[in-house]
Amino acid sequence: VQFVESGGGLVQPGGSLRLSCAASGFTFSSSTMSWYRQTPGKERELVARMNSVGTNLYYANSVEGRFTISRDNAKNTVYLQMNSLKPEDTAVYYCKALSKSEWGQGTQVTVSS
Repeated sequence: VQFVESGGGLVQPGGSLRLSCAASGFTFSSSTMSWYRQTPGKERELVARMNSVGTNLYYANSVEGRFTISRDNAKNTVYLQMNSLKPEDTAVYYCKALSKSEWGQGTQVTVSS
């Protein structure tokens, strides 16, 4: 099982980023996928979750209306579109399959002017 996150970077407040997570080693198309984030000294926080067919979505209150999770089962990839970014969104972002214990290396998102 492997997750490779990408798309992070430095962005100004109000800006946008699109994160990608390429997954392998399991049946992606039947897996619920999630995005988490973590800042130093804090526990990993669930940001968004999508079931295998995209009919069941969850967003943390802090990102509702600004972030959108999506997936391409043909590419074994899950995405996180992040708009109207705030400094408090600064974190390392990770993707994860609900049924798996493995984590990727994460991608750093920094929102700062």
